Amino acid sequence: MIKYSINRGINKPMEFKGLKAQYIGYLAAGLGITLIGFAIGYVLGMPMYLCMTVAVMLATADFMLVFHLSGTYGEHGLMKRMARNQVPDSVIIRNRKIFYSLIKR
Repeated sequence: MIKYSINRGINKPMEFKGLKAQYIGYLAAGLGITLIGFAIGYVLGMPMYLCMTVAVMLATADFMLVFHLSGTYGEHGLMKRMARNQVPDSVIIRNRKIFYSLIKR
């Protein structure tokens, strides 16, 4: 029987086969979507070998993308990058009302 070590200690990020933290969930979600896509294609009457080929290609792409993201950004880097993209380049204030409201408080 093969045993996989998931947690390595207290206050350490969850890691499984090199994937860290939220990337384990991203991989599971991608594989779930691939499975649902395979089932939908098969139910719609696509040939099984075509469904299988598309599913294997999607699963391979999912693995490659998630492992690349995990290696590039690490545990929190992807969330930091997404947060950085939401910060505006500049803030334009056309009147002084906001500053007057700060003084009144």
